[in-house]
Amino acid sequence: MTGVVAAAAPPEKKRFHLRRVVIWLALVVVIGLVAYLLGWDIRGWFSQLWDTLTQISAKYLIPALVLQTFQTLFTAVAWLAIIRYAYPDSGVPARQIVACYATSVALNTFLPANLGTLVMLIMYTAIVVGATFAGIFAGYLVEKIFFTVIGAAVYVYLFLSVGGSFDIKFGWVSAHPWATAIIAAGVAFGVLILCRLAWRWLKKLWAQAKQGGKILADWKAFLGRVFFPEFLGWCCKLGVIALFLAAYGIPVSFHTVMRIVGGNSIANVASVTPGGVGVNQAFNVASLNGVTDATTATAYSVAQQLVTTAWNILFAIILVTWAFGWSGGKKLVGDSYTDAKVKAADQRAQHAAKKEAKKEAKKEAKQAHGK
Repeated sequence: MTGVVAAAAPPEKKRFHLRRVVIWLALVVVIGLVAYLLGWDIRGWFSQLWDTLTQISAKYLIPALVLQTFQTLFTAVAWLAIIRYAYPDSGVPARQIVACYATSVALNTFLPANLGTLVMLIMYTAIVVGATFAGIFAGYLVEKIFFTVIGAAVYVYLFLSVGGSFDIKFGWVSAHPWATAIIAAGVAFGVLILCRLAWRWLKKLWAQAKQGGKILADWKAFLGRVFFPEFLGWCCKLGVIALFLAAYGIPVSFHTVMRIVGGNSIANVASVTPGGVGVNQAFNVASLNGVTDATTATAYSVAQQLVTTAWNILFAIILVTWAFGWSGGKKLVGDSYTDAKVKAADQRAQHAAKKEAKKEAKKEAKQAHGK
């Protein structure tokens, strides 16, 4: 990856290269052909995007795109603080940190299982001098603290604001106290066993991981450089939702926006489709039940996802090209994506091997008991 970082050094003088133009055109044709063979209607996608853009008033669309941009930038600022606090001598330019985060945002809009986040972690490991994957992953956990807290706050708000929620949620618990106690004890016992099994592995990674989370030792720095920028980014996210709701004539209120945020959060966890396509729409329609009709809710959801996806991809391409150069950025993202797929496949293989080993152990135990 040292060659990738070097590619971002002295920029060449800009000249017109006919060969590059031809390569670009050929690449566009090849991508279009492959997408067509895979069943992805690019022409239809752009046609739908254009129709959506022309239907939304500019007074809503432009501010929404501005807020979407700031949402990415504010969270990237938090990442910048985490990495620079953990690896102060790395000397990584801020634009590269921002570009890597923007790449993950763009990739997560069309890759399944938030694979874009794993790509980002590998990119950071590659460009930050002295960084390890364990350290960068620890930084990711630090970065997630705000979103975990604010997500829980949204759920609590929705839980308390809907009448009868306690009766609905805890009706079974109050009717079956002993069964609830047994289940709770079983869960606690399972967590204890899991912690004991993971402890040896965690001890090996602790020295590397605590470096990535170093900013937590300075709570003022964490609150000012991580928590607060992420709060501003989250506020921008609320603004984007409110603007798209208003663009489709859906009444905007704090409660309505919170319902959308809560529904999207659950959809992201439950989704296995690329970018949560279809799942987000279903949750948005459910969230807007009683606020607007299903047709309008679906139109709003599709428009917001379509426009923000296109903008995130375009913004990431611009930042990666600016931060690393076209060839360097393409190599960094491509190699990181390949490594991310390998890591994901290894994790699945290890999980399958452990399950198979447990089955074999149980089978041998039964045979020994039978003898």
